[in-house]
Amino acid sequence: MSRRNRRRVPAGPFETRITALANDGRGVGRTPAGEAEPDSGKVVFIDGALPGETVRYLRTRNRSDFAEGRLEAVLEPSQDRVEPPCTHAGYCGGCKLQHLDSAAQLREKQAQLIDALQRIGKLTPQQILPPLQGPSLGYRRRARLSVRDVPAKGRVLVGFRERDKPYVADIETCAVLVPEIGARLPELSEALGKLSIRDQIPQIEVAVGDSGMALTIRCLQPPNEVDRSHLADLERLFDAQVFLQTGGLDSIEPLDGPARTLAYRLDDEDVEVVFEPLDFVQVNGVVNRGLVAQAIAALAPQRGDRVLELFAGLGNFTLPLARRGVHVHAVEGDAGLVARARNNAVAQGLDGAISTEVADLFGDSAEWTWPGQAYDLALLDPPRAGAAECLAAVAISGVRRIVYVSCHPATLARDARRLVQEFGFTCTAAGVIDMFPHTAHVESMAVFSRGD
Repeated sequence: MSRRNRRRVPAGPFETRITALANDGRGVGRTPAGEAEPDSGKVVFIDGALPGETVRYLRTRNRSDFAEGRLEAVLEPSQDRVEPPCTHAGYCGGCKLQHLDSAAQLREKQAQLIDALQRIGKLTPQQILPPLQGPSLGYRRRARLSVRDVPAKGRVLVGFRERDKPYVADIETCAVLVPEIGARLPELSEALGKLSIRDQIPQIEVAVGDSGMALTIRCLQPPNEVDRSHLADLERLFDAQVFLQTGGLDSIEPLDGPARTLAYRLDDEDVEVVFEPLDFVQVNGVVNRGLVAQAIAALAPQRGDRVLELFAGLGNFTLPLARRGVHVHAVEGDAGLVARARNNAVAQGLDGAISTEVADLFGDSAEWTWPGQAYDLALLDPPRAGAAECLAAVAISGVRRIVYVSCHPATLARDARRLVQEFGFTCTAAGVIDMFPHTAHVESMAVFSRGD
């Protein structure tokens, strides 16, 4: 049979038993015997299907080593299947797991983390940490919303993309965004529809602090004076500050300055983190407070310790650690974030306990200043790519314990294997952090120790 014929999408529908949940939230089954030789037994990924279910599906794509399908009907539902809390679930691409019970979501994410550590990292943590949880709805304080003027609908659409499609989803509410914005999308749509440049706005960045909200509007064409008046009305309507981005990041400016302060407090740590509208902050404020507390407890700093923090950002961990009477050397690649972290430390009288360094932690290590110095503890919070380039320098610094906060189990597991096999650490604990409920995103923490 030719390669072309092997990849032909066969007629359906077909039935299969779902045995697992893939890392992207799709159900995993097998193509039935006799479906299309030689495809029998090929893995098939089906969006919306859950482990333990028997489903009917149509094939939508046929690759040499796997297939994809569209769910047609659930013939035998899982006991973990629930009615999604949002009416747009299954259509909007902002969430993929609202049809799965929240407890089961955590169980699946924990299983994915442990599987990655065992399969890729070749290790099993000595302790599985209880999942860190918070609100599952109305939690998202930071989001990038797509915008599209659709004359055929007679309005501007504002929201996430459709599931697996490039179009902006036509939604009226978002259950996971904070209510200040998630419950008011039609008002935002109407306000943008008054602008002469409504077809020149591709996205809006939403950032919500403890007592303020910023809406950064990406404009491919500058607004005229009438538009600016309408945008001022939008500010009053949402009690938010509008920022305009007409070019690169350096073009962002408030509609009517000066910029108001955005900040969130970590009350248990007695610190405040001030940030700018497009700065990275953890999206779930409640869970972030638990994350900081758990990371510090796992690190167990003693007064006078020297702590190396890599990918330090705005100081989400830096400031609370400095409150504990340790010295923190905070390293971050974004110079703007480093400057704001320094300002946060100065504002709270912690600058004497913190030193900062701007360094590309994926670049040339010869340009870093911290390797070769001695540290007692290390905290790593890298992006999805992980921290592979830093591990050797961290290990030879003499740290007795490492806390690694991860947003991608596979790269965490890869780095964990090196820490254990090459550098003699033990993975003493690991667990998931439910930073993004109802999505397939897995945030986690692992703790590594050299022993006494």
